[in-house]
Amino acid sequence: MTALIYLTVNQFVEKQPAFTRGGLRSLIFNENQNGLAKSGAIVRIGRKVLINPDKFQVWIESQNKAA
Repeated sequence: MTALIYLTVNQFVEKQPAFTRGGLRSLIFNENQNGLAKSGAIVRIGRKVLINPDKFQVWIESQNKAA
């Protein structure tokens, strides 16, 4: 079984400088409208929000194809 990697919002923006903290938080806030919730890229444990970078990348690529 491969280990899943989850990053906090701050860790994610450090590794992916194309995304700002505010921009990413906006995507997460609107996850039900933009399809991010269905992708499974966002996981919540209590108040903590974690991002699966692999699933997030798949979601990003699907946004490009949808346009």
